[in-house]
Amino acid sequence: MDFIKNRPELSVLIAFIVGLIIGLTVFGWYLFPVEWTGAGPGDLEQAEQDVYLQTIADAYSLQPGNTSLVTRALDSWPNAATAICDLRGRTADPGAQERLNAIAVVQSGGQACDALPAAGVQDGSQPAAQPEEEGSNLGTILALLLVLALVGAGIVVVLNRRNSMMAEDDNVDLYYDNMPESAPTMASEEGVSAVPIARFQSDYVYGRDNYDDSFSIENAGGEFLGECGVGIAESIGSDTPKNVTAFEVWLFDKNDIRTITKVVMSDHAFFDEALKAKLAPKGEPVLARENEVIVLETATLIINAEIKEMQYGAGSLPPQSFFDNFSIELSAWAKEGDFDEPDIEGRVDELLEY
Repeated sequence: MDFIKNRPELSVLIAFIVGLIIGLTVFGWYLFPVEWTGAGPGDLEQAEQDVYLQTIADAYSLQPGNTSLVTRALDSWPNAATAICDLRGRTADPGAQERLNAIAVVQSGGQACDALPAAGVQDGSQPAAQPEEEGSNLGTILALLLVLALVGAGIVVVLNRRNSMMAEDDNVDLYYDNMPESAPTMASEEGVSAVPIARFQSDYVYGRDNYDDSFSIENAGGEFLGECGVGIAESIGSDTPKNVTAFEVWLFDKNDIRTITKVVMSDHAFFDEALKAKLAPKGEPVLARENEVIVLETATLIINAEIKEMQYGAGSLPPQSFFDNFSIELSAWAKEGDFDEPDIEGRVDELLEY
C-alpha cells in the first residue's frame, strides 16, 4: 500500500501491463481464442492441399470431359494450376502424374505442366524446399512490447501532467489563503469624515459593450471636487457581445492632476502573465473578488470601491475568464483641510509621463 501511495504512476503502469498480459494470454488465447472461418483450399497445409488435388484428379479421371467439376472445385484458388504442377513434380506414380496433368490443362486453360512449371522446381528436378516462415513469433512479441512501451509512456505523461496541474492548483490555493480578506478602508483615518459625501452604484451585465459609468463628486455646498467611474478595460476573444475580462476603476481629483486607476481583473486575466503585463500601463492590477474593497486616494479625495456582486460567464473560453455580471459601489470621502491649487508647472514631467 505504501508503494502505491508513493509511486502511483508506476503502480498504474504495472497494473496495466499485468492486465494486458492476462487479457492476451488467458482470455485471448485460451478462454476465447480466435476462430478462423471461410478458408479456401489454398489456405490449407501442404499435405491437405496434396490430398485435395489428388482427389480432384481422381474424380476427373472417372468423368473425363467434365471440366466443370475441376473449375468448381478450384474456383477460389487463384494459383491452383501452379500447385497442381508442383504436386505432379513431387509425385513418382506416372498414372497420378497423368491425372494431375489433365486437371492442370483444364485449370490453366489448355496449358500442360510442361508449359507451366511447378513452383519451386529447379533445373527440372526435385522442387526446392520452401523455407519456413521465420521470426513471426519474434515480430509479434516485439510489436507487443512496442505497444506496451508507447501506452506506458502515454500513461506516465498523463499522470505527470495531472500531478503538475494539481501542484499548480495547490499554489493558487496557497496564494488565495495568503491574500487579505479586503483592502484597508480609509474612512476612519484622521482628516477624513466618518460619512461619505457621495455613493454611486455601477452595474455591468453581459452584452453592455458601451459600459462606461462616470459620476461627479460634489460637497454639501455643491462645489465640484472631482469625478470617479468604472469602465471596460479589456475583453478577450472576438465574440460579440464582448467577453469582458477586466474593468478599470478610476478617480479624478481637481486638486490633484493625476487620475488614479486600478484594473479589476478576472481570475484568468490576473494569473495570465502576458495579459497582466498588457494591462499594467493602465493601472495597478487587482483580483476581482466579491466583497473586495478597492481603495483609490488622491490629494483631497478617497474612494472605496466595493465589489457587491460578480459572476463569471460560461462558454468556450477558459473558465473564470470573463464576467457575466459585475456590480460595484463607489463611496467618496473628502479629506478635511485647506488645499492650494495644483502646481501645474511644477509637474509638467509627470503630466507628460501620464
